[in-house]
Amino acid sequence: MAVQQRKTVVTETTKTETTTTTKNVDHQVGKTWGRDRDVSFGTILISLGILVMSPIWVLYTYISCNGYQCAMSAPALEIYNAPDALVALKTLLARELPTFSPYAARLFFTWLTFQAVLYAFLPAQIGYGQRTPAGHLLPYKVNGLLAWFISHAIYAAGGLYFGWWKLSIIHDNWGGLLIAANAYGYFLTFFCYIKAHLFPSHAADRKFSGSFIYDLLMGIEFNPRFGKYFDFKLFHNGRPGIVAWTMINLSFAAAQYQKIGYVTNSMILLNLLHATYVLDFFYNEDWYLRTIDIAHDHFGFYLAWGDSVWLPWLYTLQSHYLVRNPVDLTPVQFGIIFTIGFTGYFIFRSVNHQKDIVRSTNGECMIWGKPAKVIRTSFVTSDGKTHKSLLLCSGYWGLSRHFNYVGDLLISLAMCMTCGTKHLLPYFYIIYMTILLLHRIQRDHTRCKGKYGKYWEEYMKVVPYKLIPYVY
Repeated sequence: MAVQQRKTVVTETTKTETTTTTKNVDHQVGKTWGRDRDVSFGTILISLGILVMSPIWVLYTYISCNGYQCAMSAPALEIYNAPDALVALKTLLARELPTFSPYAARLFFTWLTFQAVLYAFLPAQIGYGQRTPAGHLLPYKVNGLLAWFISHAIYAAGGLYFGWWKLSIIHDNWGGLLIAANAYGYFLTFFCYIKAHLFPSHAADRKFSGSFIYDLLMGIEFNPRFGKYFDFKLFHNGRPGIVAWTMINLSFAAAQYQKIGYVTNSMILLNLLHATYVLDFFYNEDWYLRTIDIAHDHFGFYLAWGDSVWLPWLYTLQSHYLVRNPVDLTPVQFGIIFTIGFTGYFIFRSVNHQKDIVRSTNGECMIWGKPAKVIRTSFVTSDGKTHKSLLLCSGYWGLSRHFNYVGDLLISLAMCMTCGTKHLLPYFYIIYMTILLLHRIQRDHTRCKGKYGKYWEEYMKVVPYKLIPYVY
């Protein structure tokens, strides 16, 4: 399932310069970009498959790790080799399915509430995303970095100093937390579907496809909110899942220590790579407001359940694996993986930094020692107003339209490599990220072509490669 969850930037470099009202403009113009409105029967079938198979896959990975040392094929082979496959399936599910835990449920909803309180009441800068198809420029509270530090300080103090819980508390309640997170993810999905019909935050930005299945998956509302600032997308994309990402890894590292008496260098490197990525996300949270998650995706199952379940359970698979299969890397292996990961991070951050510089200077800046090359564009929103933006086509952005994804993929690969090569399951992340980012490239192309028209055609001639220069 292509869930939101990695925070990758869209191609377009936008800085609104002027806004003018265009008379007699077809107000359907703003509807040519954004989420799809007209979907095929095939797309609806695929959407149904995602709705059904995504929860099954998360459950399957849980069973594989919890009962079979993260050997991905083991549960399926047990059923396949049994004399009666149906009986074997029932036996396996009875033995391995997570069970409801009142304590784990309290733990999850306390965590969710705590993050909501931090999001709503911590001091925050006000950031702004890109203009929506209906012409809205929405404010966002940016305080994720402070929330991350407070959350981790309480987690560490409660476990190490006060003795309120073991540092392995998340690992120890993983099955019960999975049930609680699923319950919330499904509740949030249907709540947002109903809200979009009955009391939308910005009615003009809704998209209806005519398919219940597609609208449930991809969402109808663009920016559902409570009040002026409590934005569902920013909260659920950033908190609680990404704040919890590093905490989950630390908890599984603590569980590894309890199991074997030390923490492996592979687990330490994994925690370092994940923490670098997460802290970069929160340090640059204002930048995230202009990524595809905020600037394009509507809020349905794709993000509601995805942020609640898919992200915390599947993005941390490597730490689950290393608890059950400790890996001691040689100094050479450690160095190679470290170099791949932080080379990827350098590319990822440098590419996005170039775009931020161009945006903040309206293109009047130097990129790689030369004046930035930009295409100055205009687009019309459905309220009939014309806006101006920039498309950067020099520096990294002259190499390919999504060179930042090269860095993203290198980081993802390094995270998986910490687990060695004995099992495939910990490499699910790089496989998934490759599929996700290739799909995003196409989604971004469709959106930008509809938004920018002739300017996008010009941009494609200047920058012909989508990802890897001279390859793709």
